[in-house]
Amino acid sequence: MDTTDFWNLIDAARARVTDPADAEAVVERACELLAARPVEEIVAAQQLLWDLMAASYRAPLWAAAYTINGGCSDDGFDYFRGWLTAQGREVFERVVADPDTLAELPVIRAAAAEREEVECESMLAVAWGAHRAATGENLPGGSFSIRYPALDPEWDFDFDDAERVAMRLPKLAALYA
Repeated sequence: MDTTDFWNLIDAARARVTDPADAEAVVERACELLAARPVEEIVAAQQLLWDLMAASYRAPLWAAAYTINGGCSDDGFDYFRGWLTAQGREVFERVVADPDTLAELPVIRAAAAEREEVECESMLAVAWGAHRAATGENLPGGSFSIRYPALDPEWDFDFDDAERVAMRLPKLAALYA
């Protein structure tokens, strides 16, 4: 399994659920699809997921998650990026490149209107669940590693500072004003 295979798995899961905006349903289906694959692909998927988590570990995205969810701890940022992964490759890559584009997504507009949090912790365990379903055992120890990059020091400010956030994420700031 490589990155393209991983994203194809997510796309297949999204195509097989009633509402692709329902990240939990996407994860459930992705887990089922992944469990049907060879065990070595399931293990590889775990590393691929955490490679995506590292690639999306960016201060601008954290500020966007903070704005959307009314705050965002370390764990909350992981869960937000889990949700983002469940949205598929095109959305993931667009949003990582420009987090302000989140304001254009219907699911974010709906969440803003209802003041709902956007997160999906279960995405972080999709390979664990698939491995357990396929083998009855947990993933082998050491089956993944993660090394987060340093956060951009230009974004080292309090994300409660609405004025600074609005300057950098104007669409999201307007949506959540």
